[in-house]
Amino acid sequence: MAATSKSFCIQAFITGAVFGVGVFLLLARVERKEQEKYKRCEDSQDVLNHVAKQQNQLMDSVELDQRMLRKAEGAILNRTSRLIIVVERCTNDHNYSAILRTAEALGVQHVYIIAPQCIQSTLEISAPNEEKLDKEKEGENTKLKRSSGQVVKRATESEKKDRAMHHLFARKATEWLTVTEFDNTKSCIQALKEEGRHIWVTDLSQVATCLTEDGIRAHLNSNGLSSFGGKLIPEKVAIVFGTEAVGCTKEMLDSASVRVYLPLRGFADSLNLSVATALVVHQMFTLDPSLVGAMSEEERKALRQLWYPKLASQRLMTSREKKERGKLMTFISSCDDIGEKIANGEKLDPFEKEKWNKMKVKKEELDAIDSTITKAAQKAVADLVENPPAPITDMRRADEHRTCFVGKNTKKMYGEIWADMPATANLQNRANSTSSFFRQRANMDS
Repeated sequence: MAATSKSFCIQAFITGAVFGVGVFLLLARVERKEQEKYKRCEDSQDVLNHVAKQQNQLMDSVELDQRMLRKAEGAILNRTSRLIIVVERCTNDHNYSAILRTAEALGVQHVYIIAPQCIQSTLEISAPNEEKLDKEKEGENTKLKRSSGQVVKRATESEKKDRAMHHLFARKATEWLTVTEFDNTKSCIQALKEEGRHIWVTDLSQVATCLTEDGIRAHLNSNGLSSFGGKLIPEKVAIVFGTEAVGCTKEMLDSASVRVYLPLRGFADSLNLSVATALVVHQMFTLDPSLVGAMSEEERKALRQLWYPKLASQRLMTSREKKERGKLMTFISSCDDIGEKIANGEKLDPFEKEKWNKMKVKKEELDAIDSTITKAAQKAVADLVENPPAPITDMRRADEHRTCFVGKNTKKMYGEIWADMPATANLQNRANSTSSFFRQRANMDS
């Protein structure tokens, strides 16, 4: 019996030892992988930093301080006011949000929208009670609509989330753009002419000029010109895009200084509106690189006065404050329909009355949060508006700062395929944190 017990103990010891060694080796392997991952990023960053020094560029890196302000300054110095985008009666909010994002990414500061579609017109989120403001329940309170206003009855949760994401991108893009809306084409044309802008209108007809160097030069020669003051693009120009179905209106086409088109080489003789916008605008920068950064110092300073406090505000709020502020904004937004009913003299039900009465308190709470953060943000950036930091000259992120804007389920689904990719590595880097920088300057460190 004693021998059996002793044998069992020895066997248990051996089993435990083997298990322990296995765990140790597994942890060592994980640690080695992490070290290799960081080493790859370090090697990559060393190469980029070396190239940047050779080209006298400042690139994003983990060592860089004031990162977001430097990135903002880089965007400001590359912004143009010479070229503006005009969108005439876009009817698809996917295209609308994509065009705004394209304008921001390419550095076009001003976008004119004629008869704009409401960004929420194809996504209706109702919140019958405060509990349903929770994002996890968003799908059950969301209706997806066509541009005609018809509800898409069989819309999936994925489609609803995709549409909401487009709306989010549009809202984020407009934070850094100057968007001007016009009720009709006539008022927009009048404004463009008062600004002294040439009006270039995109058109698929056979009378349009090809948007290439040869095409523009041929157009200039036919009008007895060799260039626009030595350039292929006028000093002030608006490029106009029409509705998805039929293009620009006759009124806009008749006002055009020139009609332009991009040459296509396939059976398809047209492009999606947002794709066409991206390609055409990029082509105009290619034809005239001096468009990049064509903005007065006065306007740049005005952008700093708007952008710097906004960047500081976004980073001075705690996670708890951001969550609370988001809930307050969602609640206030959900009261818009009640406000319309009141304006139209319609009768409210008891629940609507109760909700409307709560809104004043919610607004006061939101104003209190915003007021505190705004004062701190202004304090944090006051001198930087006048003396901005050196700008990032290449807007690409360092691998440590790249991230993947998809949901947890999507990450899980493609986890094996995306393994070891920079955007999914989740390399946490808190060195030279912009948030810490702002908090120190606002004296908000705990």
